[in-house]
Amino acid sequence: MNVLQQIDEFTVDPLQFRRALGNFATGVTIITAQNAQGEKVGVTANSFNSVSLDPPLILWSIDKKSSSFSVFEEATHFAVNILSGTQIELSNKFSRRNIDKFADTNFQLGVGRAPILENCSAVFECERYQVIEGGDHWIIVGKVVRFHDQGRSPLVYHQGAYSCVMPHPSLQVKQTEQNGVDQTHYGHLYNNVCYLMSRAFKAYQTDYIPKQMASGFRTSESRLLLVLASGTASSKEDLPRDIAMPMQEVERSAEILKFEGLLVDHDNLYALTEKGKQTAQYLFDIADSHQNEVFKKYSEEQKDIFITMLRDFAGVA
Repeated sequence: MNVLQQIDEFTVDPLQFRRALGNFATGVTIITAQNAQGEKVGVTANSFNSVSLDPPLILWSIDKKSSSFSVFEEATHFAVNILSGTQIELSNKFSRRNIDKFADTNFQLGVGRAPILENCSAVFECERYQVIEGGDHWIIVGKVVRFHDQGRSPLVYHQGAYSCVMPHPSLQVKQTEQNGVDQTHYGHLYNNVCYLMSRAFKAYQTDYIPKQMASGFRTSESRLLLVLASGTASSKEDLPRDIAMPMQEVERSAEILKFEGLLVDHDNLYALTEKGKQTAQYLFDIADSHQNEVFKKYSEEQKDIFITMLRDFAGVA
């Protein structure tokens, strides 16, 4: 039997094929469109991919059995909403059938009246360019006419489960002592508290911030959730001090978190919802895990002394 005969007789088990495809980690998108009659559709898809830079083309595929295809076929435009790490619930919502997916969903209308979802990692607004038959799916090619880059850490799908983006450990290059340092001032510099604290802070953040951002929240949003959960601020005026960011950024972050249902305006301060409290606890767990990793080679007494000194330097109780 030759190789061609072996290939011809090979049959693909759909379940095993799907499982093997699951080894390729993808982002998660919600593709949205609206036809001339005002029918809106949205489907969760991980088949999105780029095709061309000139012209700017992208593609995705939809099951031929999908009831949403007729609207995508009729609509002049569609939007690819790349989900952030905070939008698992939204992904699940748009993967369901026989529900009003746009009820209680924050969106605006873009080109061709395609719904643009709030707070995604990025959005590509596309003109329908071509529809190609591809087995049991339709391959829809779109020409990008406008896009929005929000810079949020994306939601990832791998082996049938949601995941998040983290830098590969091998890429986390540590600062090392360089040869040829003037030994006259070398020891002096390395006993300078200001220099050491500045360098230690940068080194700590190098590993910690990516873990925090993998949640899908920006640094300002994470800090606002943690500060509100800690109860250190007694008014909105205290927030820039505790978050270490200008009030304008605090207010912008608060608006986003309100859209996500994580906090509400309450008198002269924001208050976390139950969902907000759970999210803050998740962020605390990330922070605690990293802190425990950093301090694992020190005793509890050394750790307590260090934290006491930091509190003293920072002027907090």
